[in-house]
Amino acid sequence: MALKCGIVGLPNVGKSTLFNAISNNKAEAANFPFCTIEPNVGVITVPDERLHILEDLVNPQKVLPTTIEFVDIAGLVKGASKGEGLGNQFLANIREVDAIAHVVRCFNDDNIVHVDGKVDPLTDKEVIDIELQLKDLESIDKKISRIEKQAKSGDAKSKKDLAILQKYKQHLESGNNARTIDLDAEDKKSVADLQLLTAKPVIYVANVEETALPNGNEHSERLKEGVKDENAEVVVVSASIEAQIAELEDAEEREMFLSEYGLKESGLNKLIKAAYSILNLITYFTAGPTEVRAWTIRKGWKAPQAAGVIHTDFEKGFIRAEVIKLEDYQKYKTEVACKEAGKMAVEGKEYVVHDGDIMHFRFNV
Repeated sequence: MALKCGIVGLPNVGKSTLFNAISNNKAEAANFPFCTIEPNVGVITVPDERLHILEDLVNPQKVLPTTIEFVDIAGLVKGASKGEGLGNQFLANIREVDAIAHVVRCFNDDNIVHVDGKVDPLTDKEVIDIELQLKDLESIDKKISRIEKQAKSGDAKSKKDLAILQKYKQHLESGNNARTIDLDAEDKKSVADLQLLTAKPVIYVANVEETALPNGNEHSERLKEGVKDENAEVVVVSASIEAQIAELEDAEEREMFLSEYGLKESGLNKLIKAAYSILNLITYFTAGPTEVRAWTIRKGWKAPQAAGVIHTDFEKGFIRAEVIKLEDYQKYKTEVACKEAGKMAVEGKEYVVHDGDIMHFRFNV
């Protein structure tokens, strides 16, 4: 499954610098708003040490990691929901992503203009929130207008949907994001067709200066405190450091560079982990002489669903899954040895796939 993460934020917060660093695509980074007019898309391989372990064990012809798409969406401004700053176009781009990486300026630099003249991460966050909430209210109001007549005529489903829409309307008008509403999963289906912008999972990316690594600064701490009730992830990065890391081709050089700043991993790795966490994603593997490959699925998926990610025929004609745990593969070295040691489990349609499972599917269509 293809995962798409949209990078949003006010102008001059470091979005395009971060995007350039993590994707190696050179979106124009400039000290003025709207330097990114069309959304830039970077497809990035997801780092996973387990792939290297399997590669050493299996010696395949090729290794295929899973990928994540980052979409650099132009800087939003006040009035974006009404079309200011080409806002309608950019808001439509956000609607298409699975998760939002909201870059927030948490650094002081007199050489980089702030659109409001001062650095205040919570105020900046609220500007984006309000614009997205206003756009969501517009979508809610349109649907209310469409179904009010059916609801008044006594249609049970329309009456229920209308009541849920009114709850969302009140929640948004109170300055809250749709993702924080207290409704069960079944009720939330009433607005699923609207793809509400503020219902999308969010990762706040606190962009700090180099000297604030690895733990952040007072600005990033204020941001963390301000979003603690949102069920959101917060990642502290320095876009300028990520840009320097991107220039280093040698893995050993990168490790040395990171260690100089007290970092165990890059901001990109932290961002990808946060995206997987907030979207409840896990990885399973297929391994053979032709290829070792990583596959991304939702946590809680059963074996036939996981098989369907490879090909729909695998899910339709699913018979069974043969599953080996990575630690067993490491211990016994080969698939045959794992099977002989009783470490290859044969699982049926109800098996819930675990992160790191090595799987082989039997199917018939």
